[in-house]
Amino acid sequence: MEAFWASFLLIFFAEMGDKTQFLVMALAGRYDSRRVFVGMTLGIIVVHAMSVLLGATIGSLLPAEKMAIAASILFICFGLWSLKGEEDAEEEECKASRFGPVMTVALTFIIGEMGDKTQLAAVALASEMNSWLMVFIGAVAGMIIADGMGLVVGNYLQKKISPPTMQKVSAAIFIVFGVAGLVQCLL
Repeated sequence: MEAFWASFLLIFFAEMGDKTQFLVMALAGRYDSRRVFVGMTLGIIVVHAMSVLLGATIGSLLPAEKMAIAASILFICFGLWSLKGEEDAEEEECKASRFGPVMTVALTFIIGEMGDKTQLAAVALASEMNSWLMVFIGAVAGMIIADGMGLVVGNYLQKKISPPTMQKVSAAIFIVFGVAGLVQCLL
């Protein structure tokens, strides 16, 4: 049980104010909240399953710096994509996208979490503790609760802020975190 509580508390507090929590807030303005929650949960499960497996078995395969750079560039791209007109984005998504909102959110979340402190914390905890299953369950629970709070805040903001303004705020969140990630990686 120690592994559960250690991973739950560490991941929960590490996720508060983290870029993926803001990512969920931004996605809440773009998609239905149930689909965001399902996609977010799928992304969390995949990321932490990979992290715990990696930590429990073979250690780090990819340098965290390279994953962080790739995620930062993708965040900037998501921000620029968010600046497109809402109608244009929806039409293009229906015509060109092979992924629905749930998979889009899940993949965005997975990419955003790669090389993140919560992912690395799960790797470290799984490598240190003798109970990979409890680390996994604790990490997933902590992340779902923290990001669920972000989803609630995102839904609230969506009702109080006009769609064009929310779209600009969403784009700014992606771009700021992308640029900050690149600066942090390159310094």
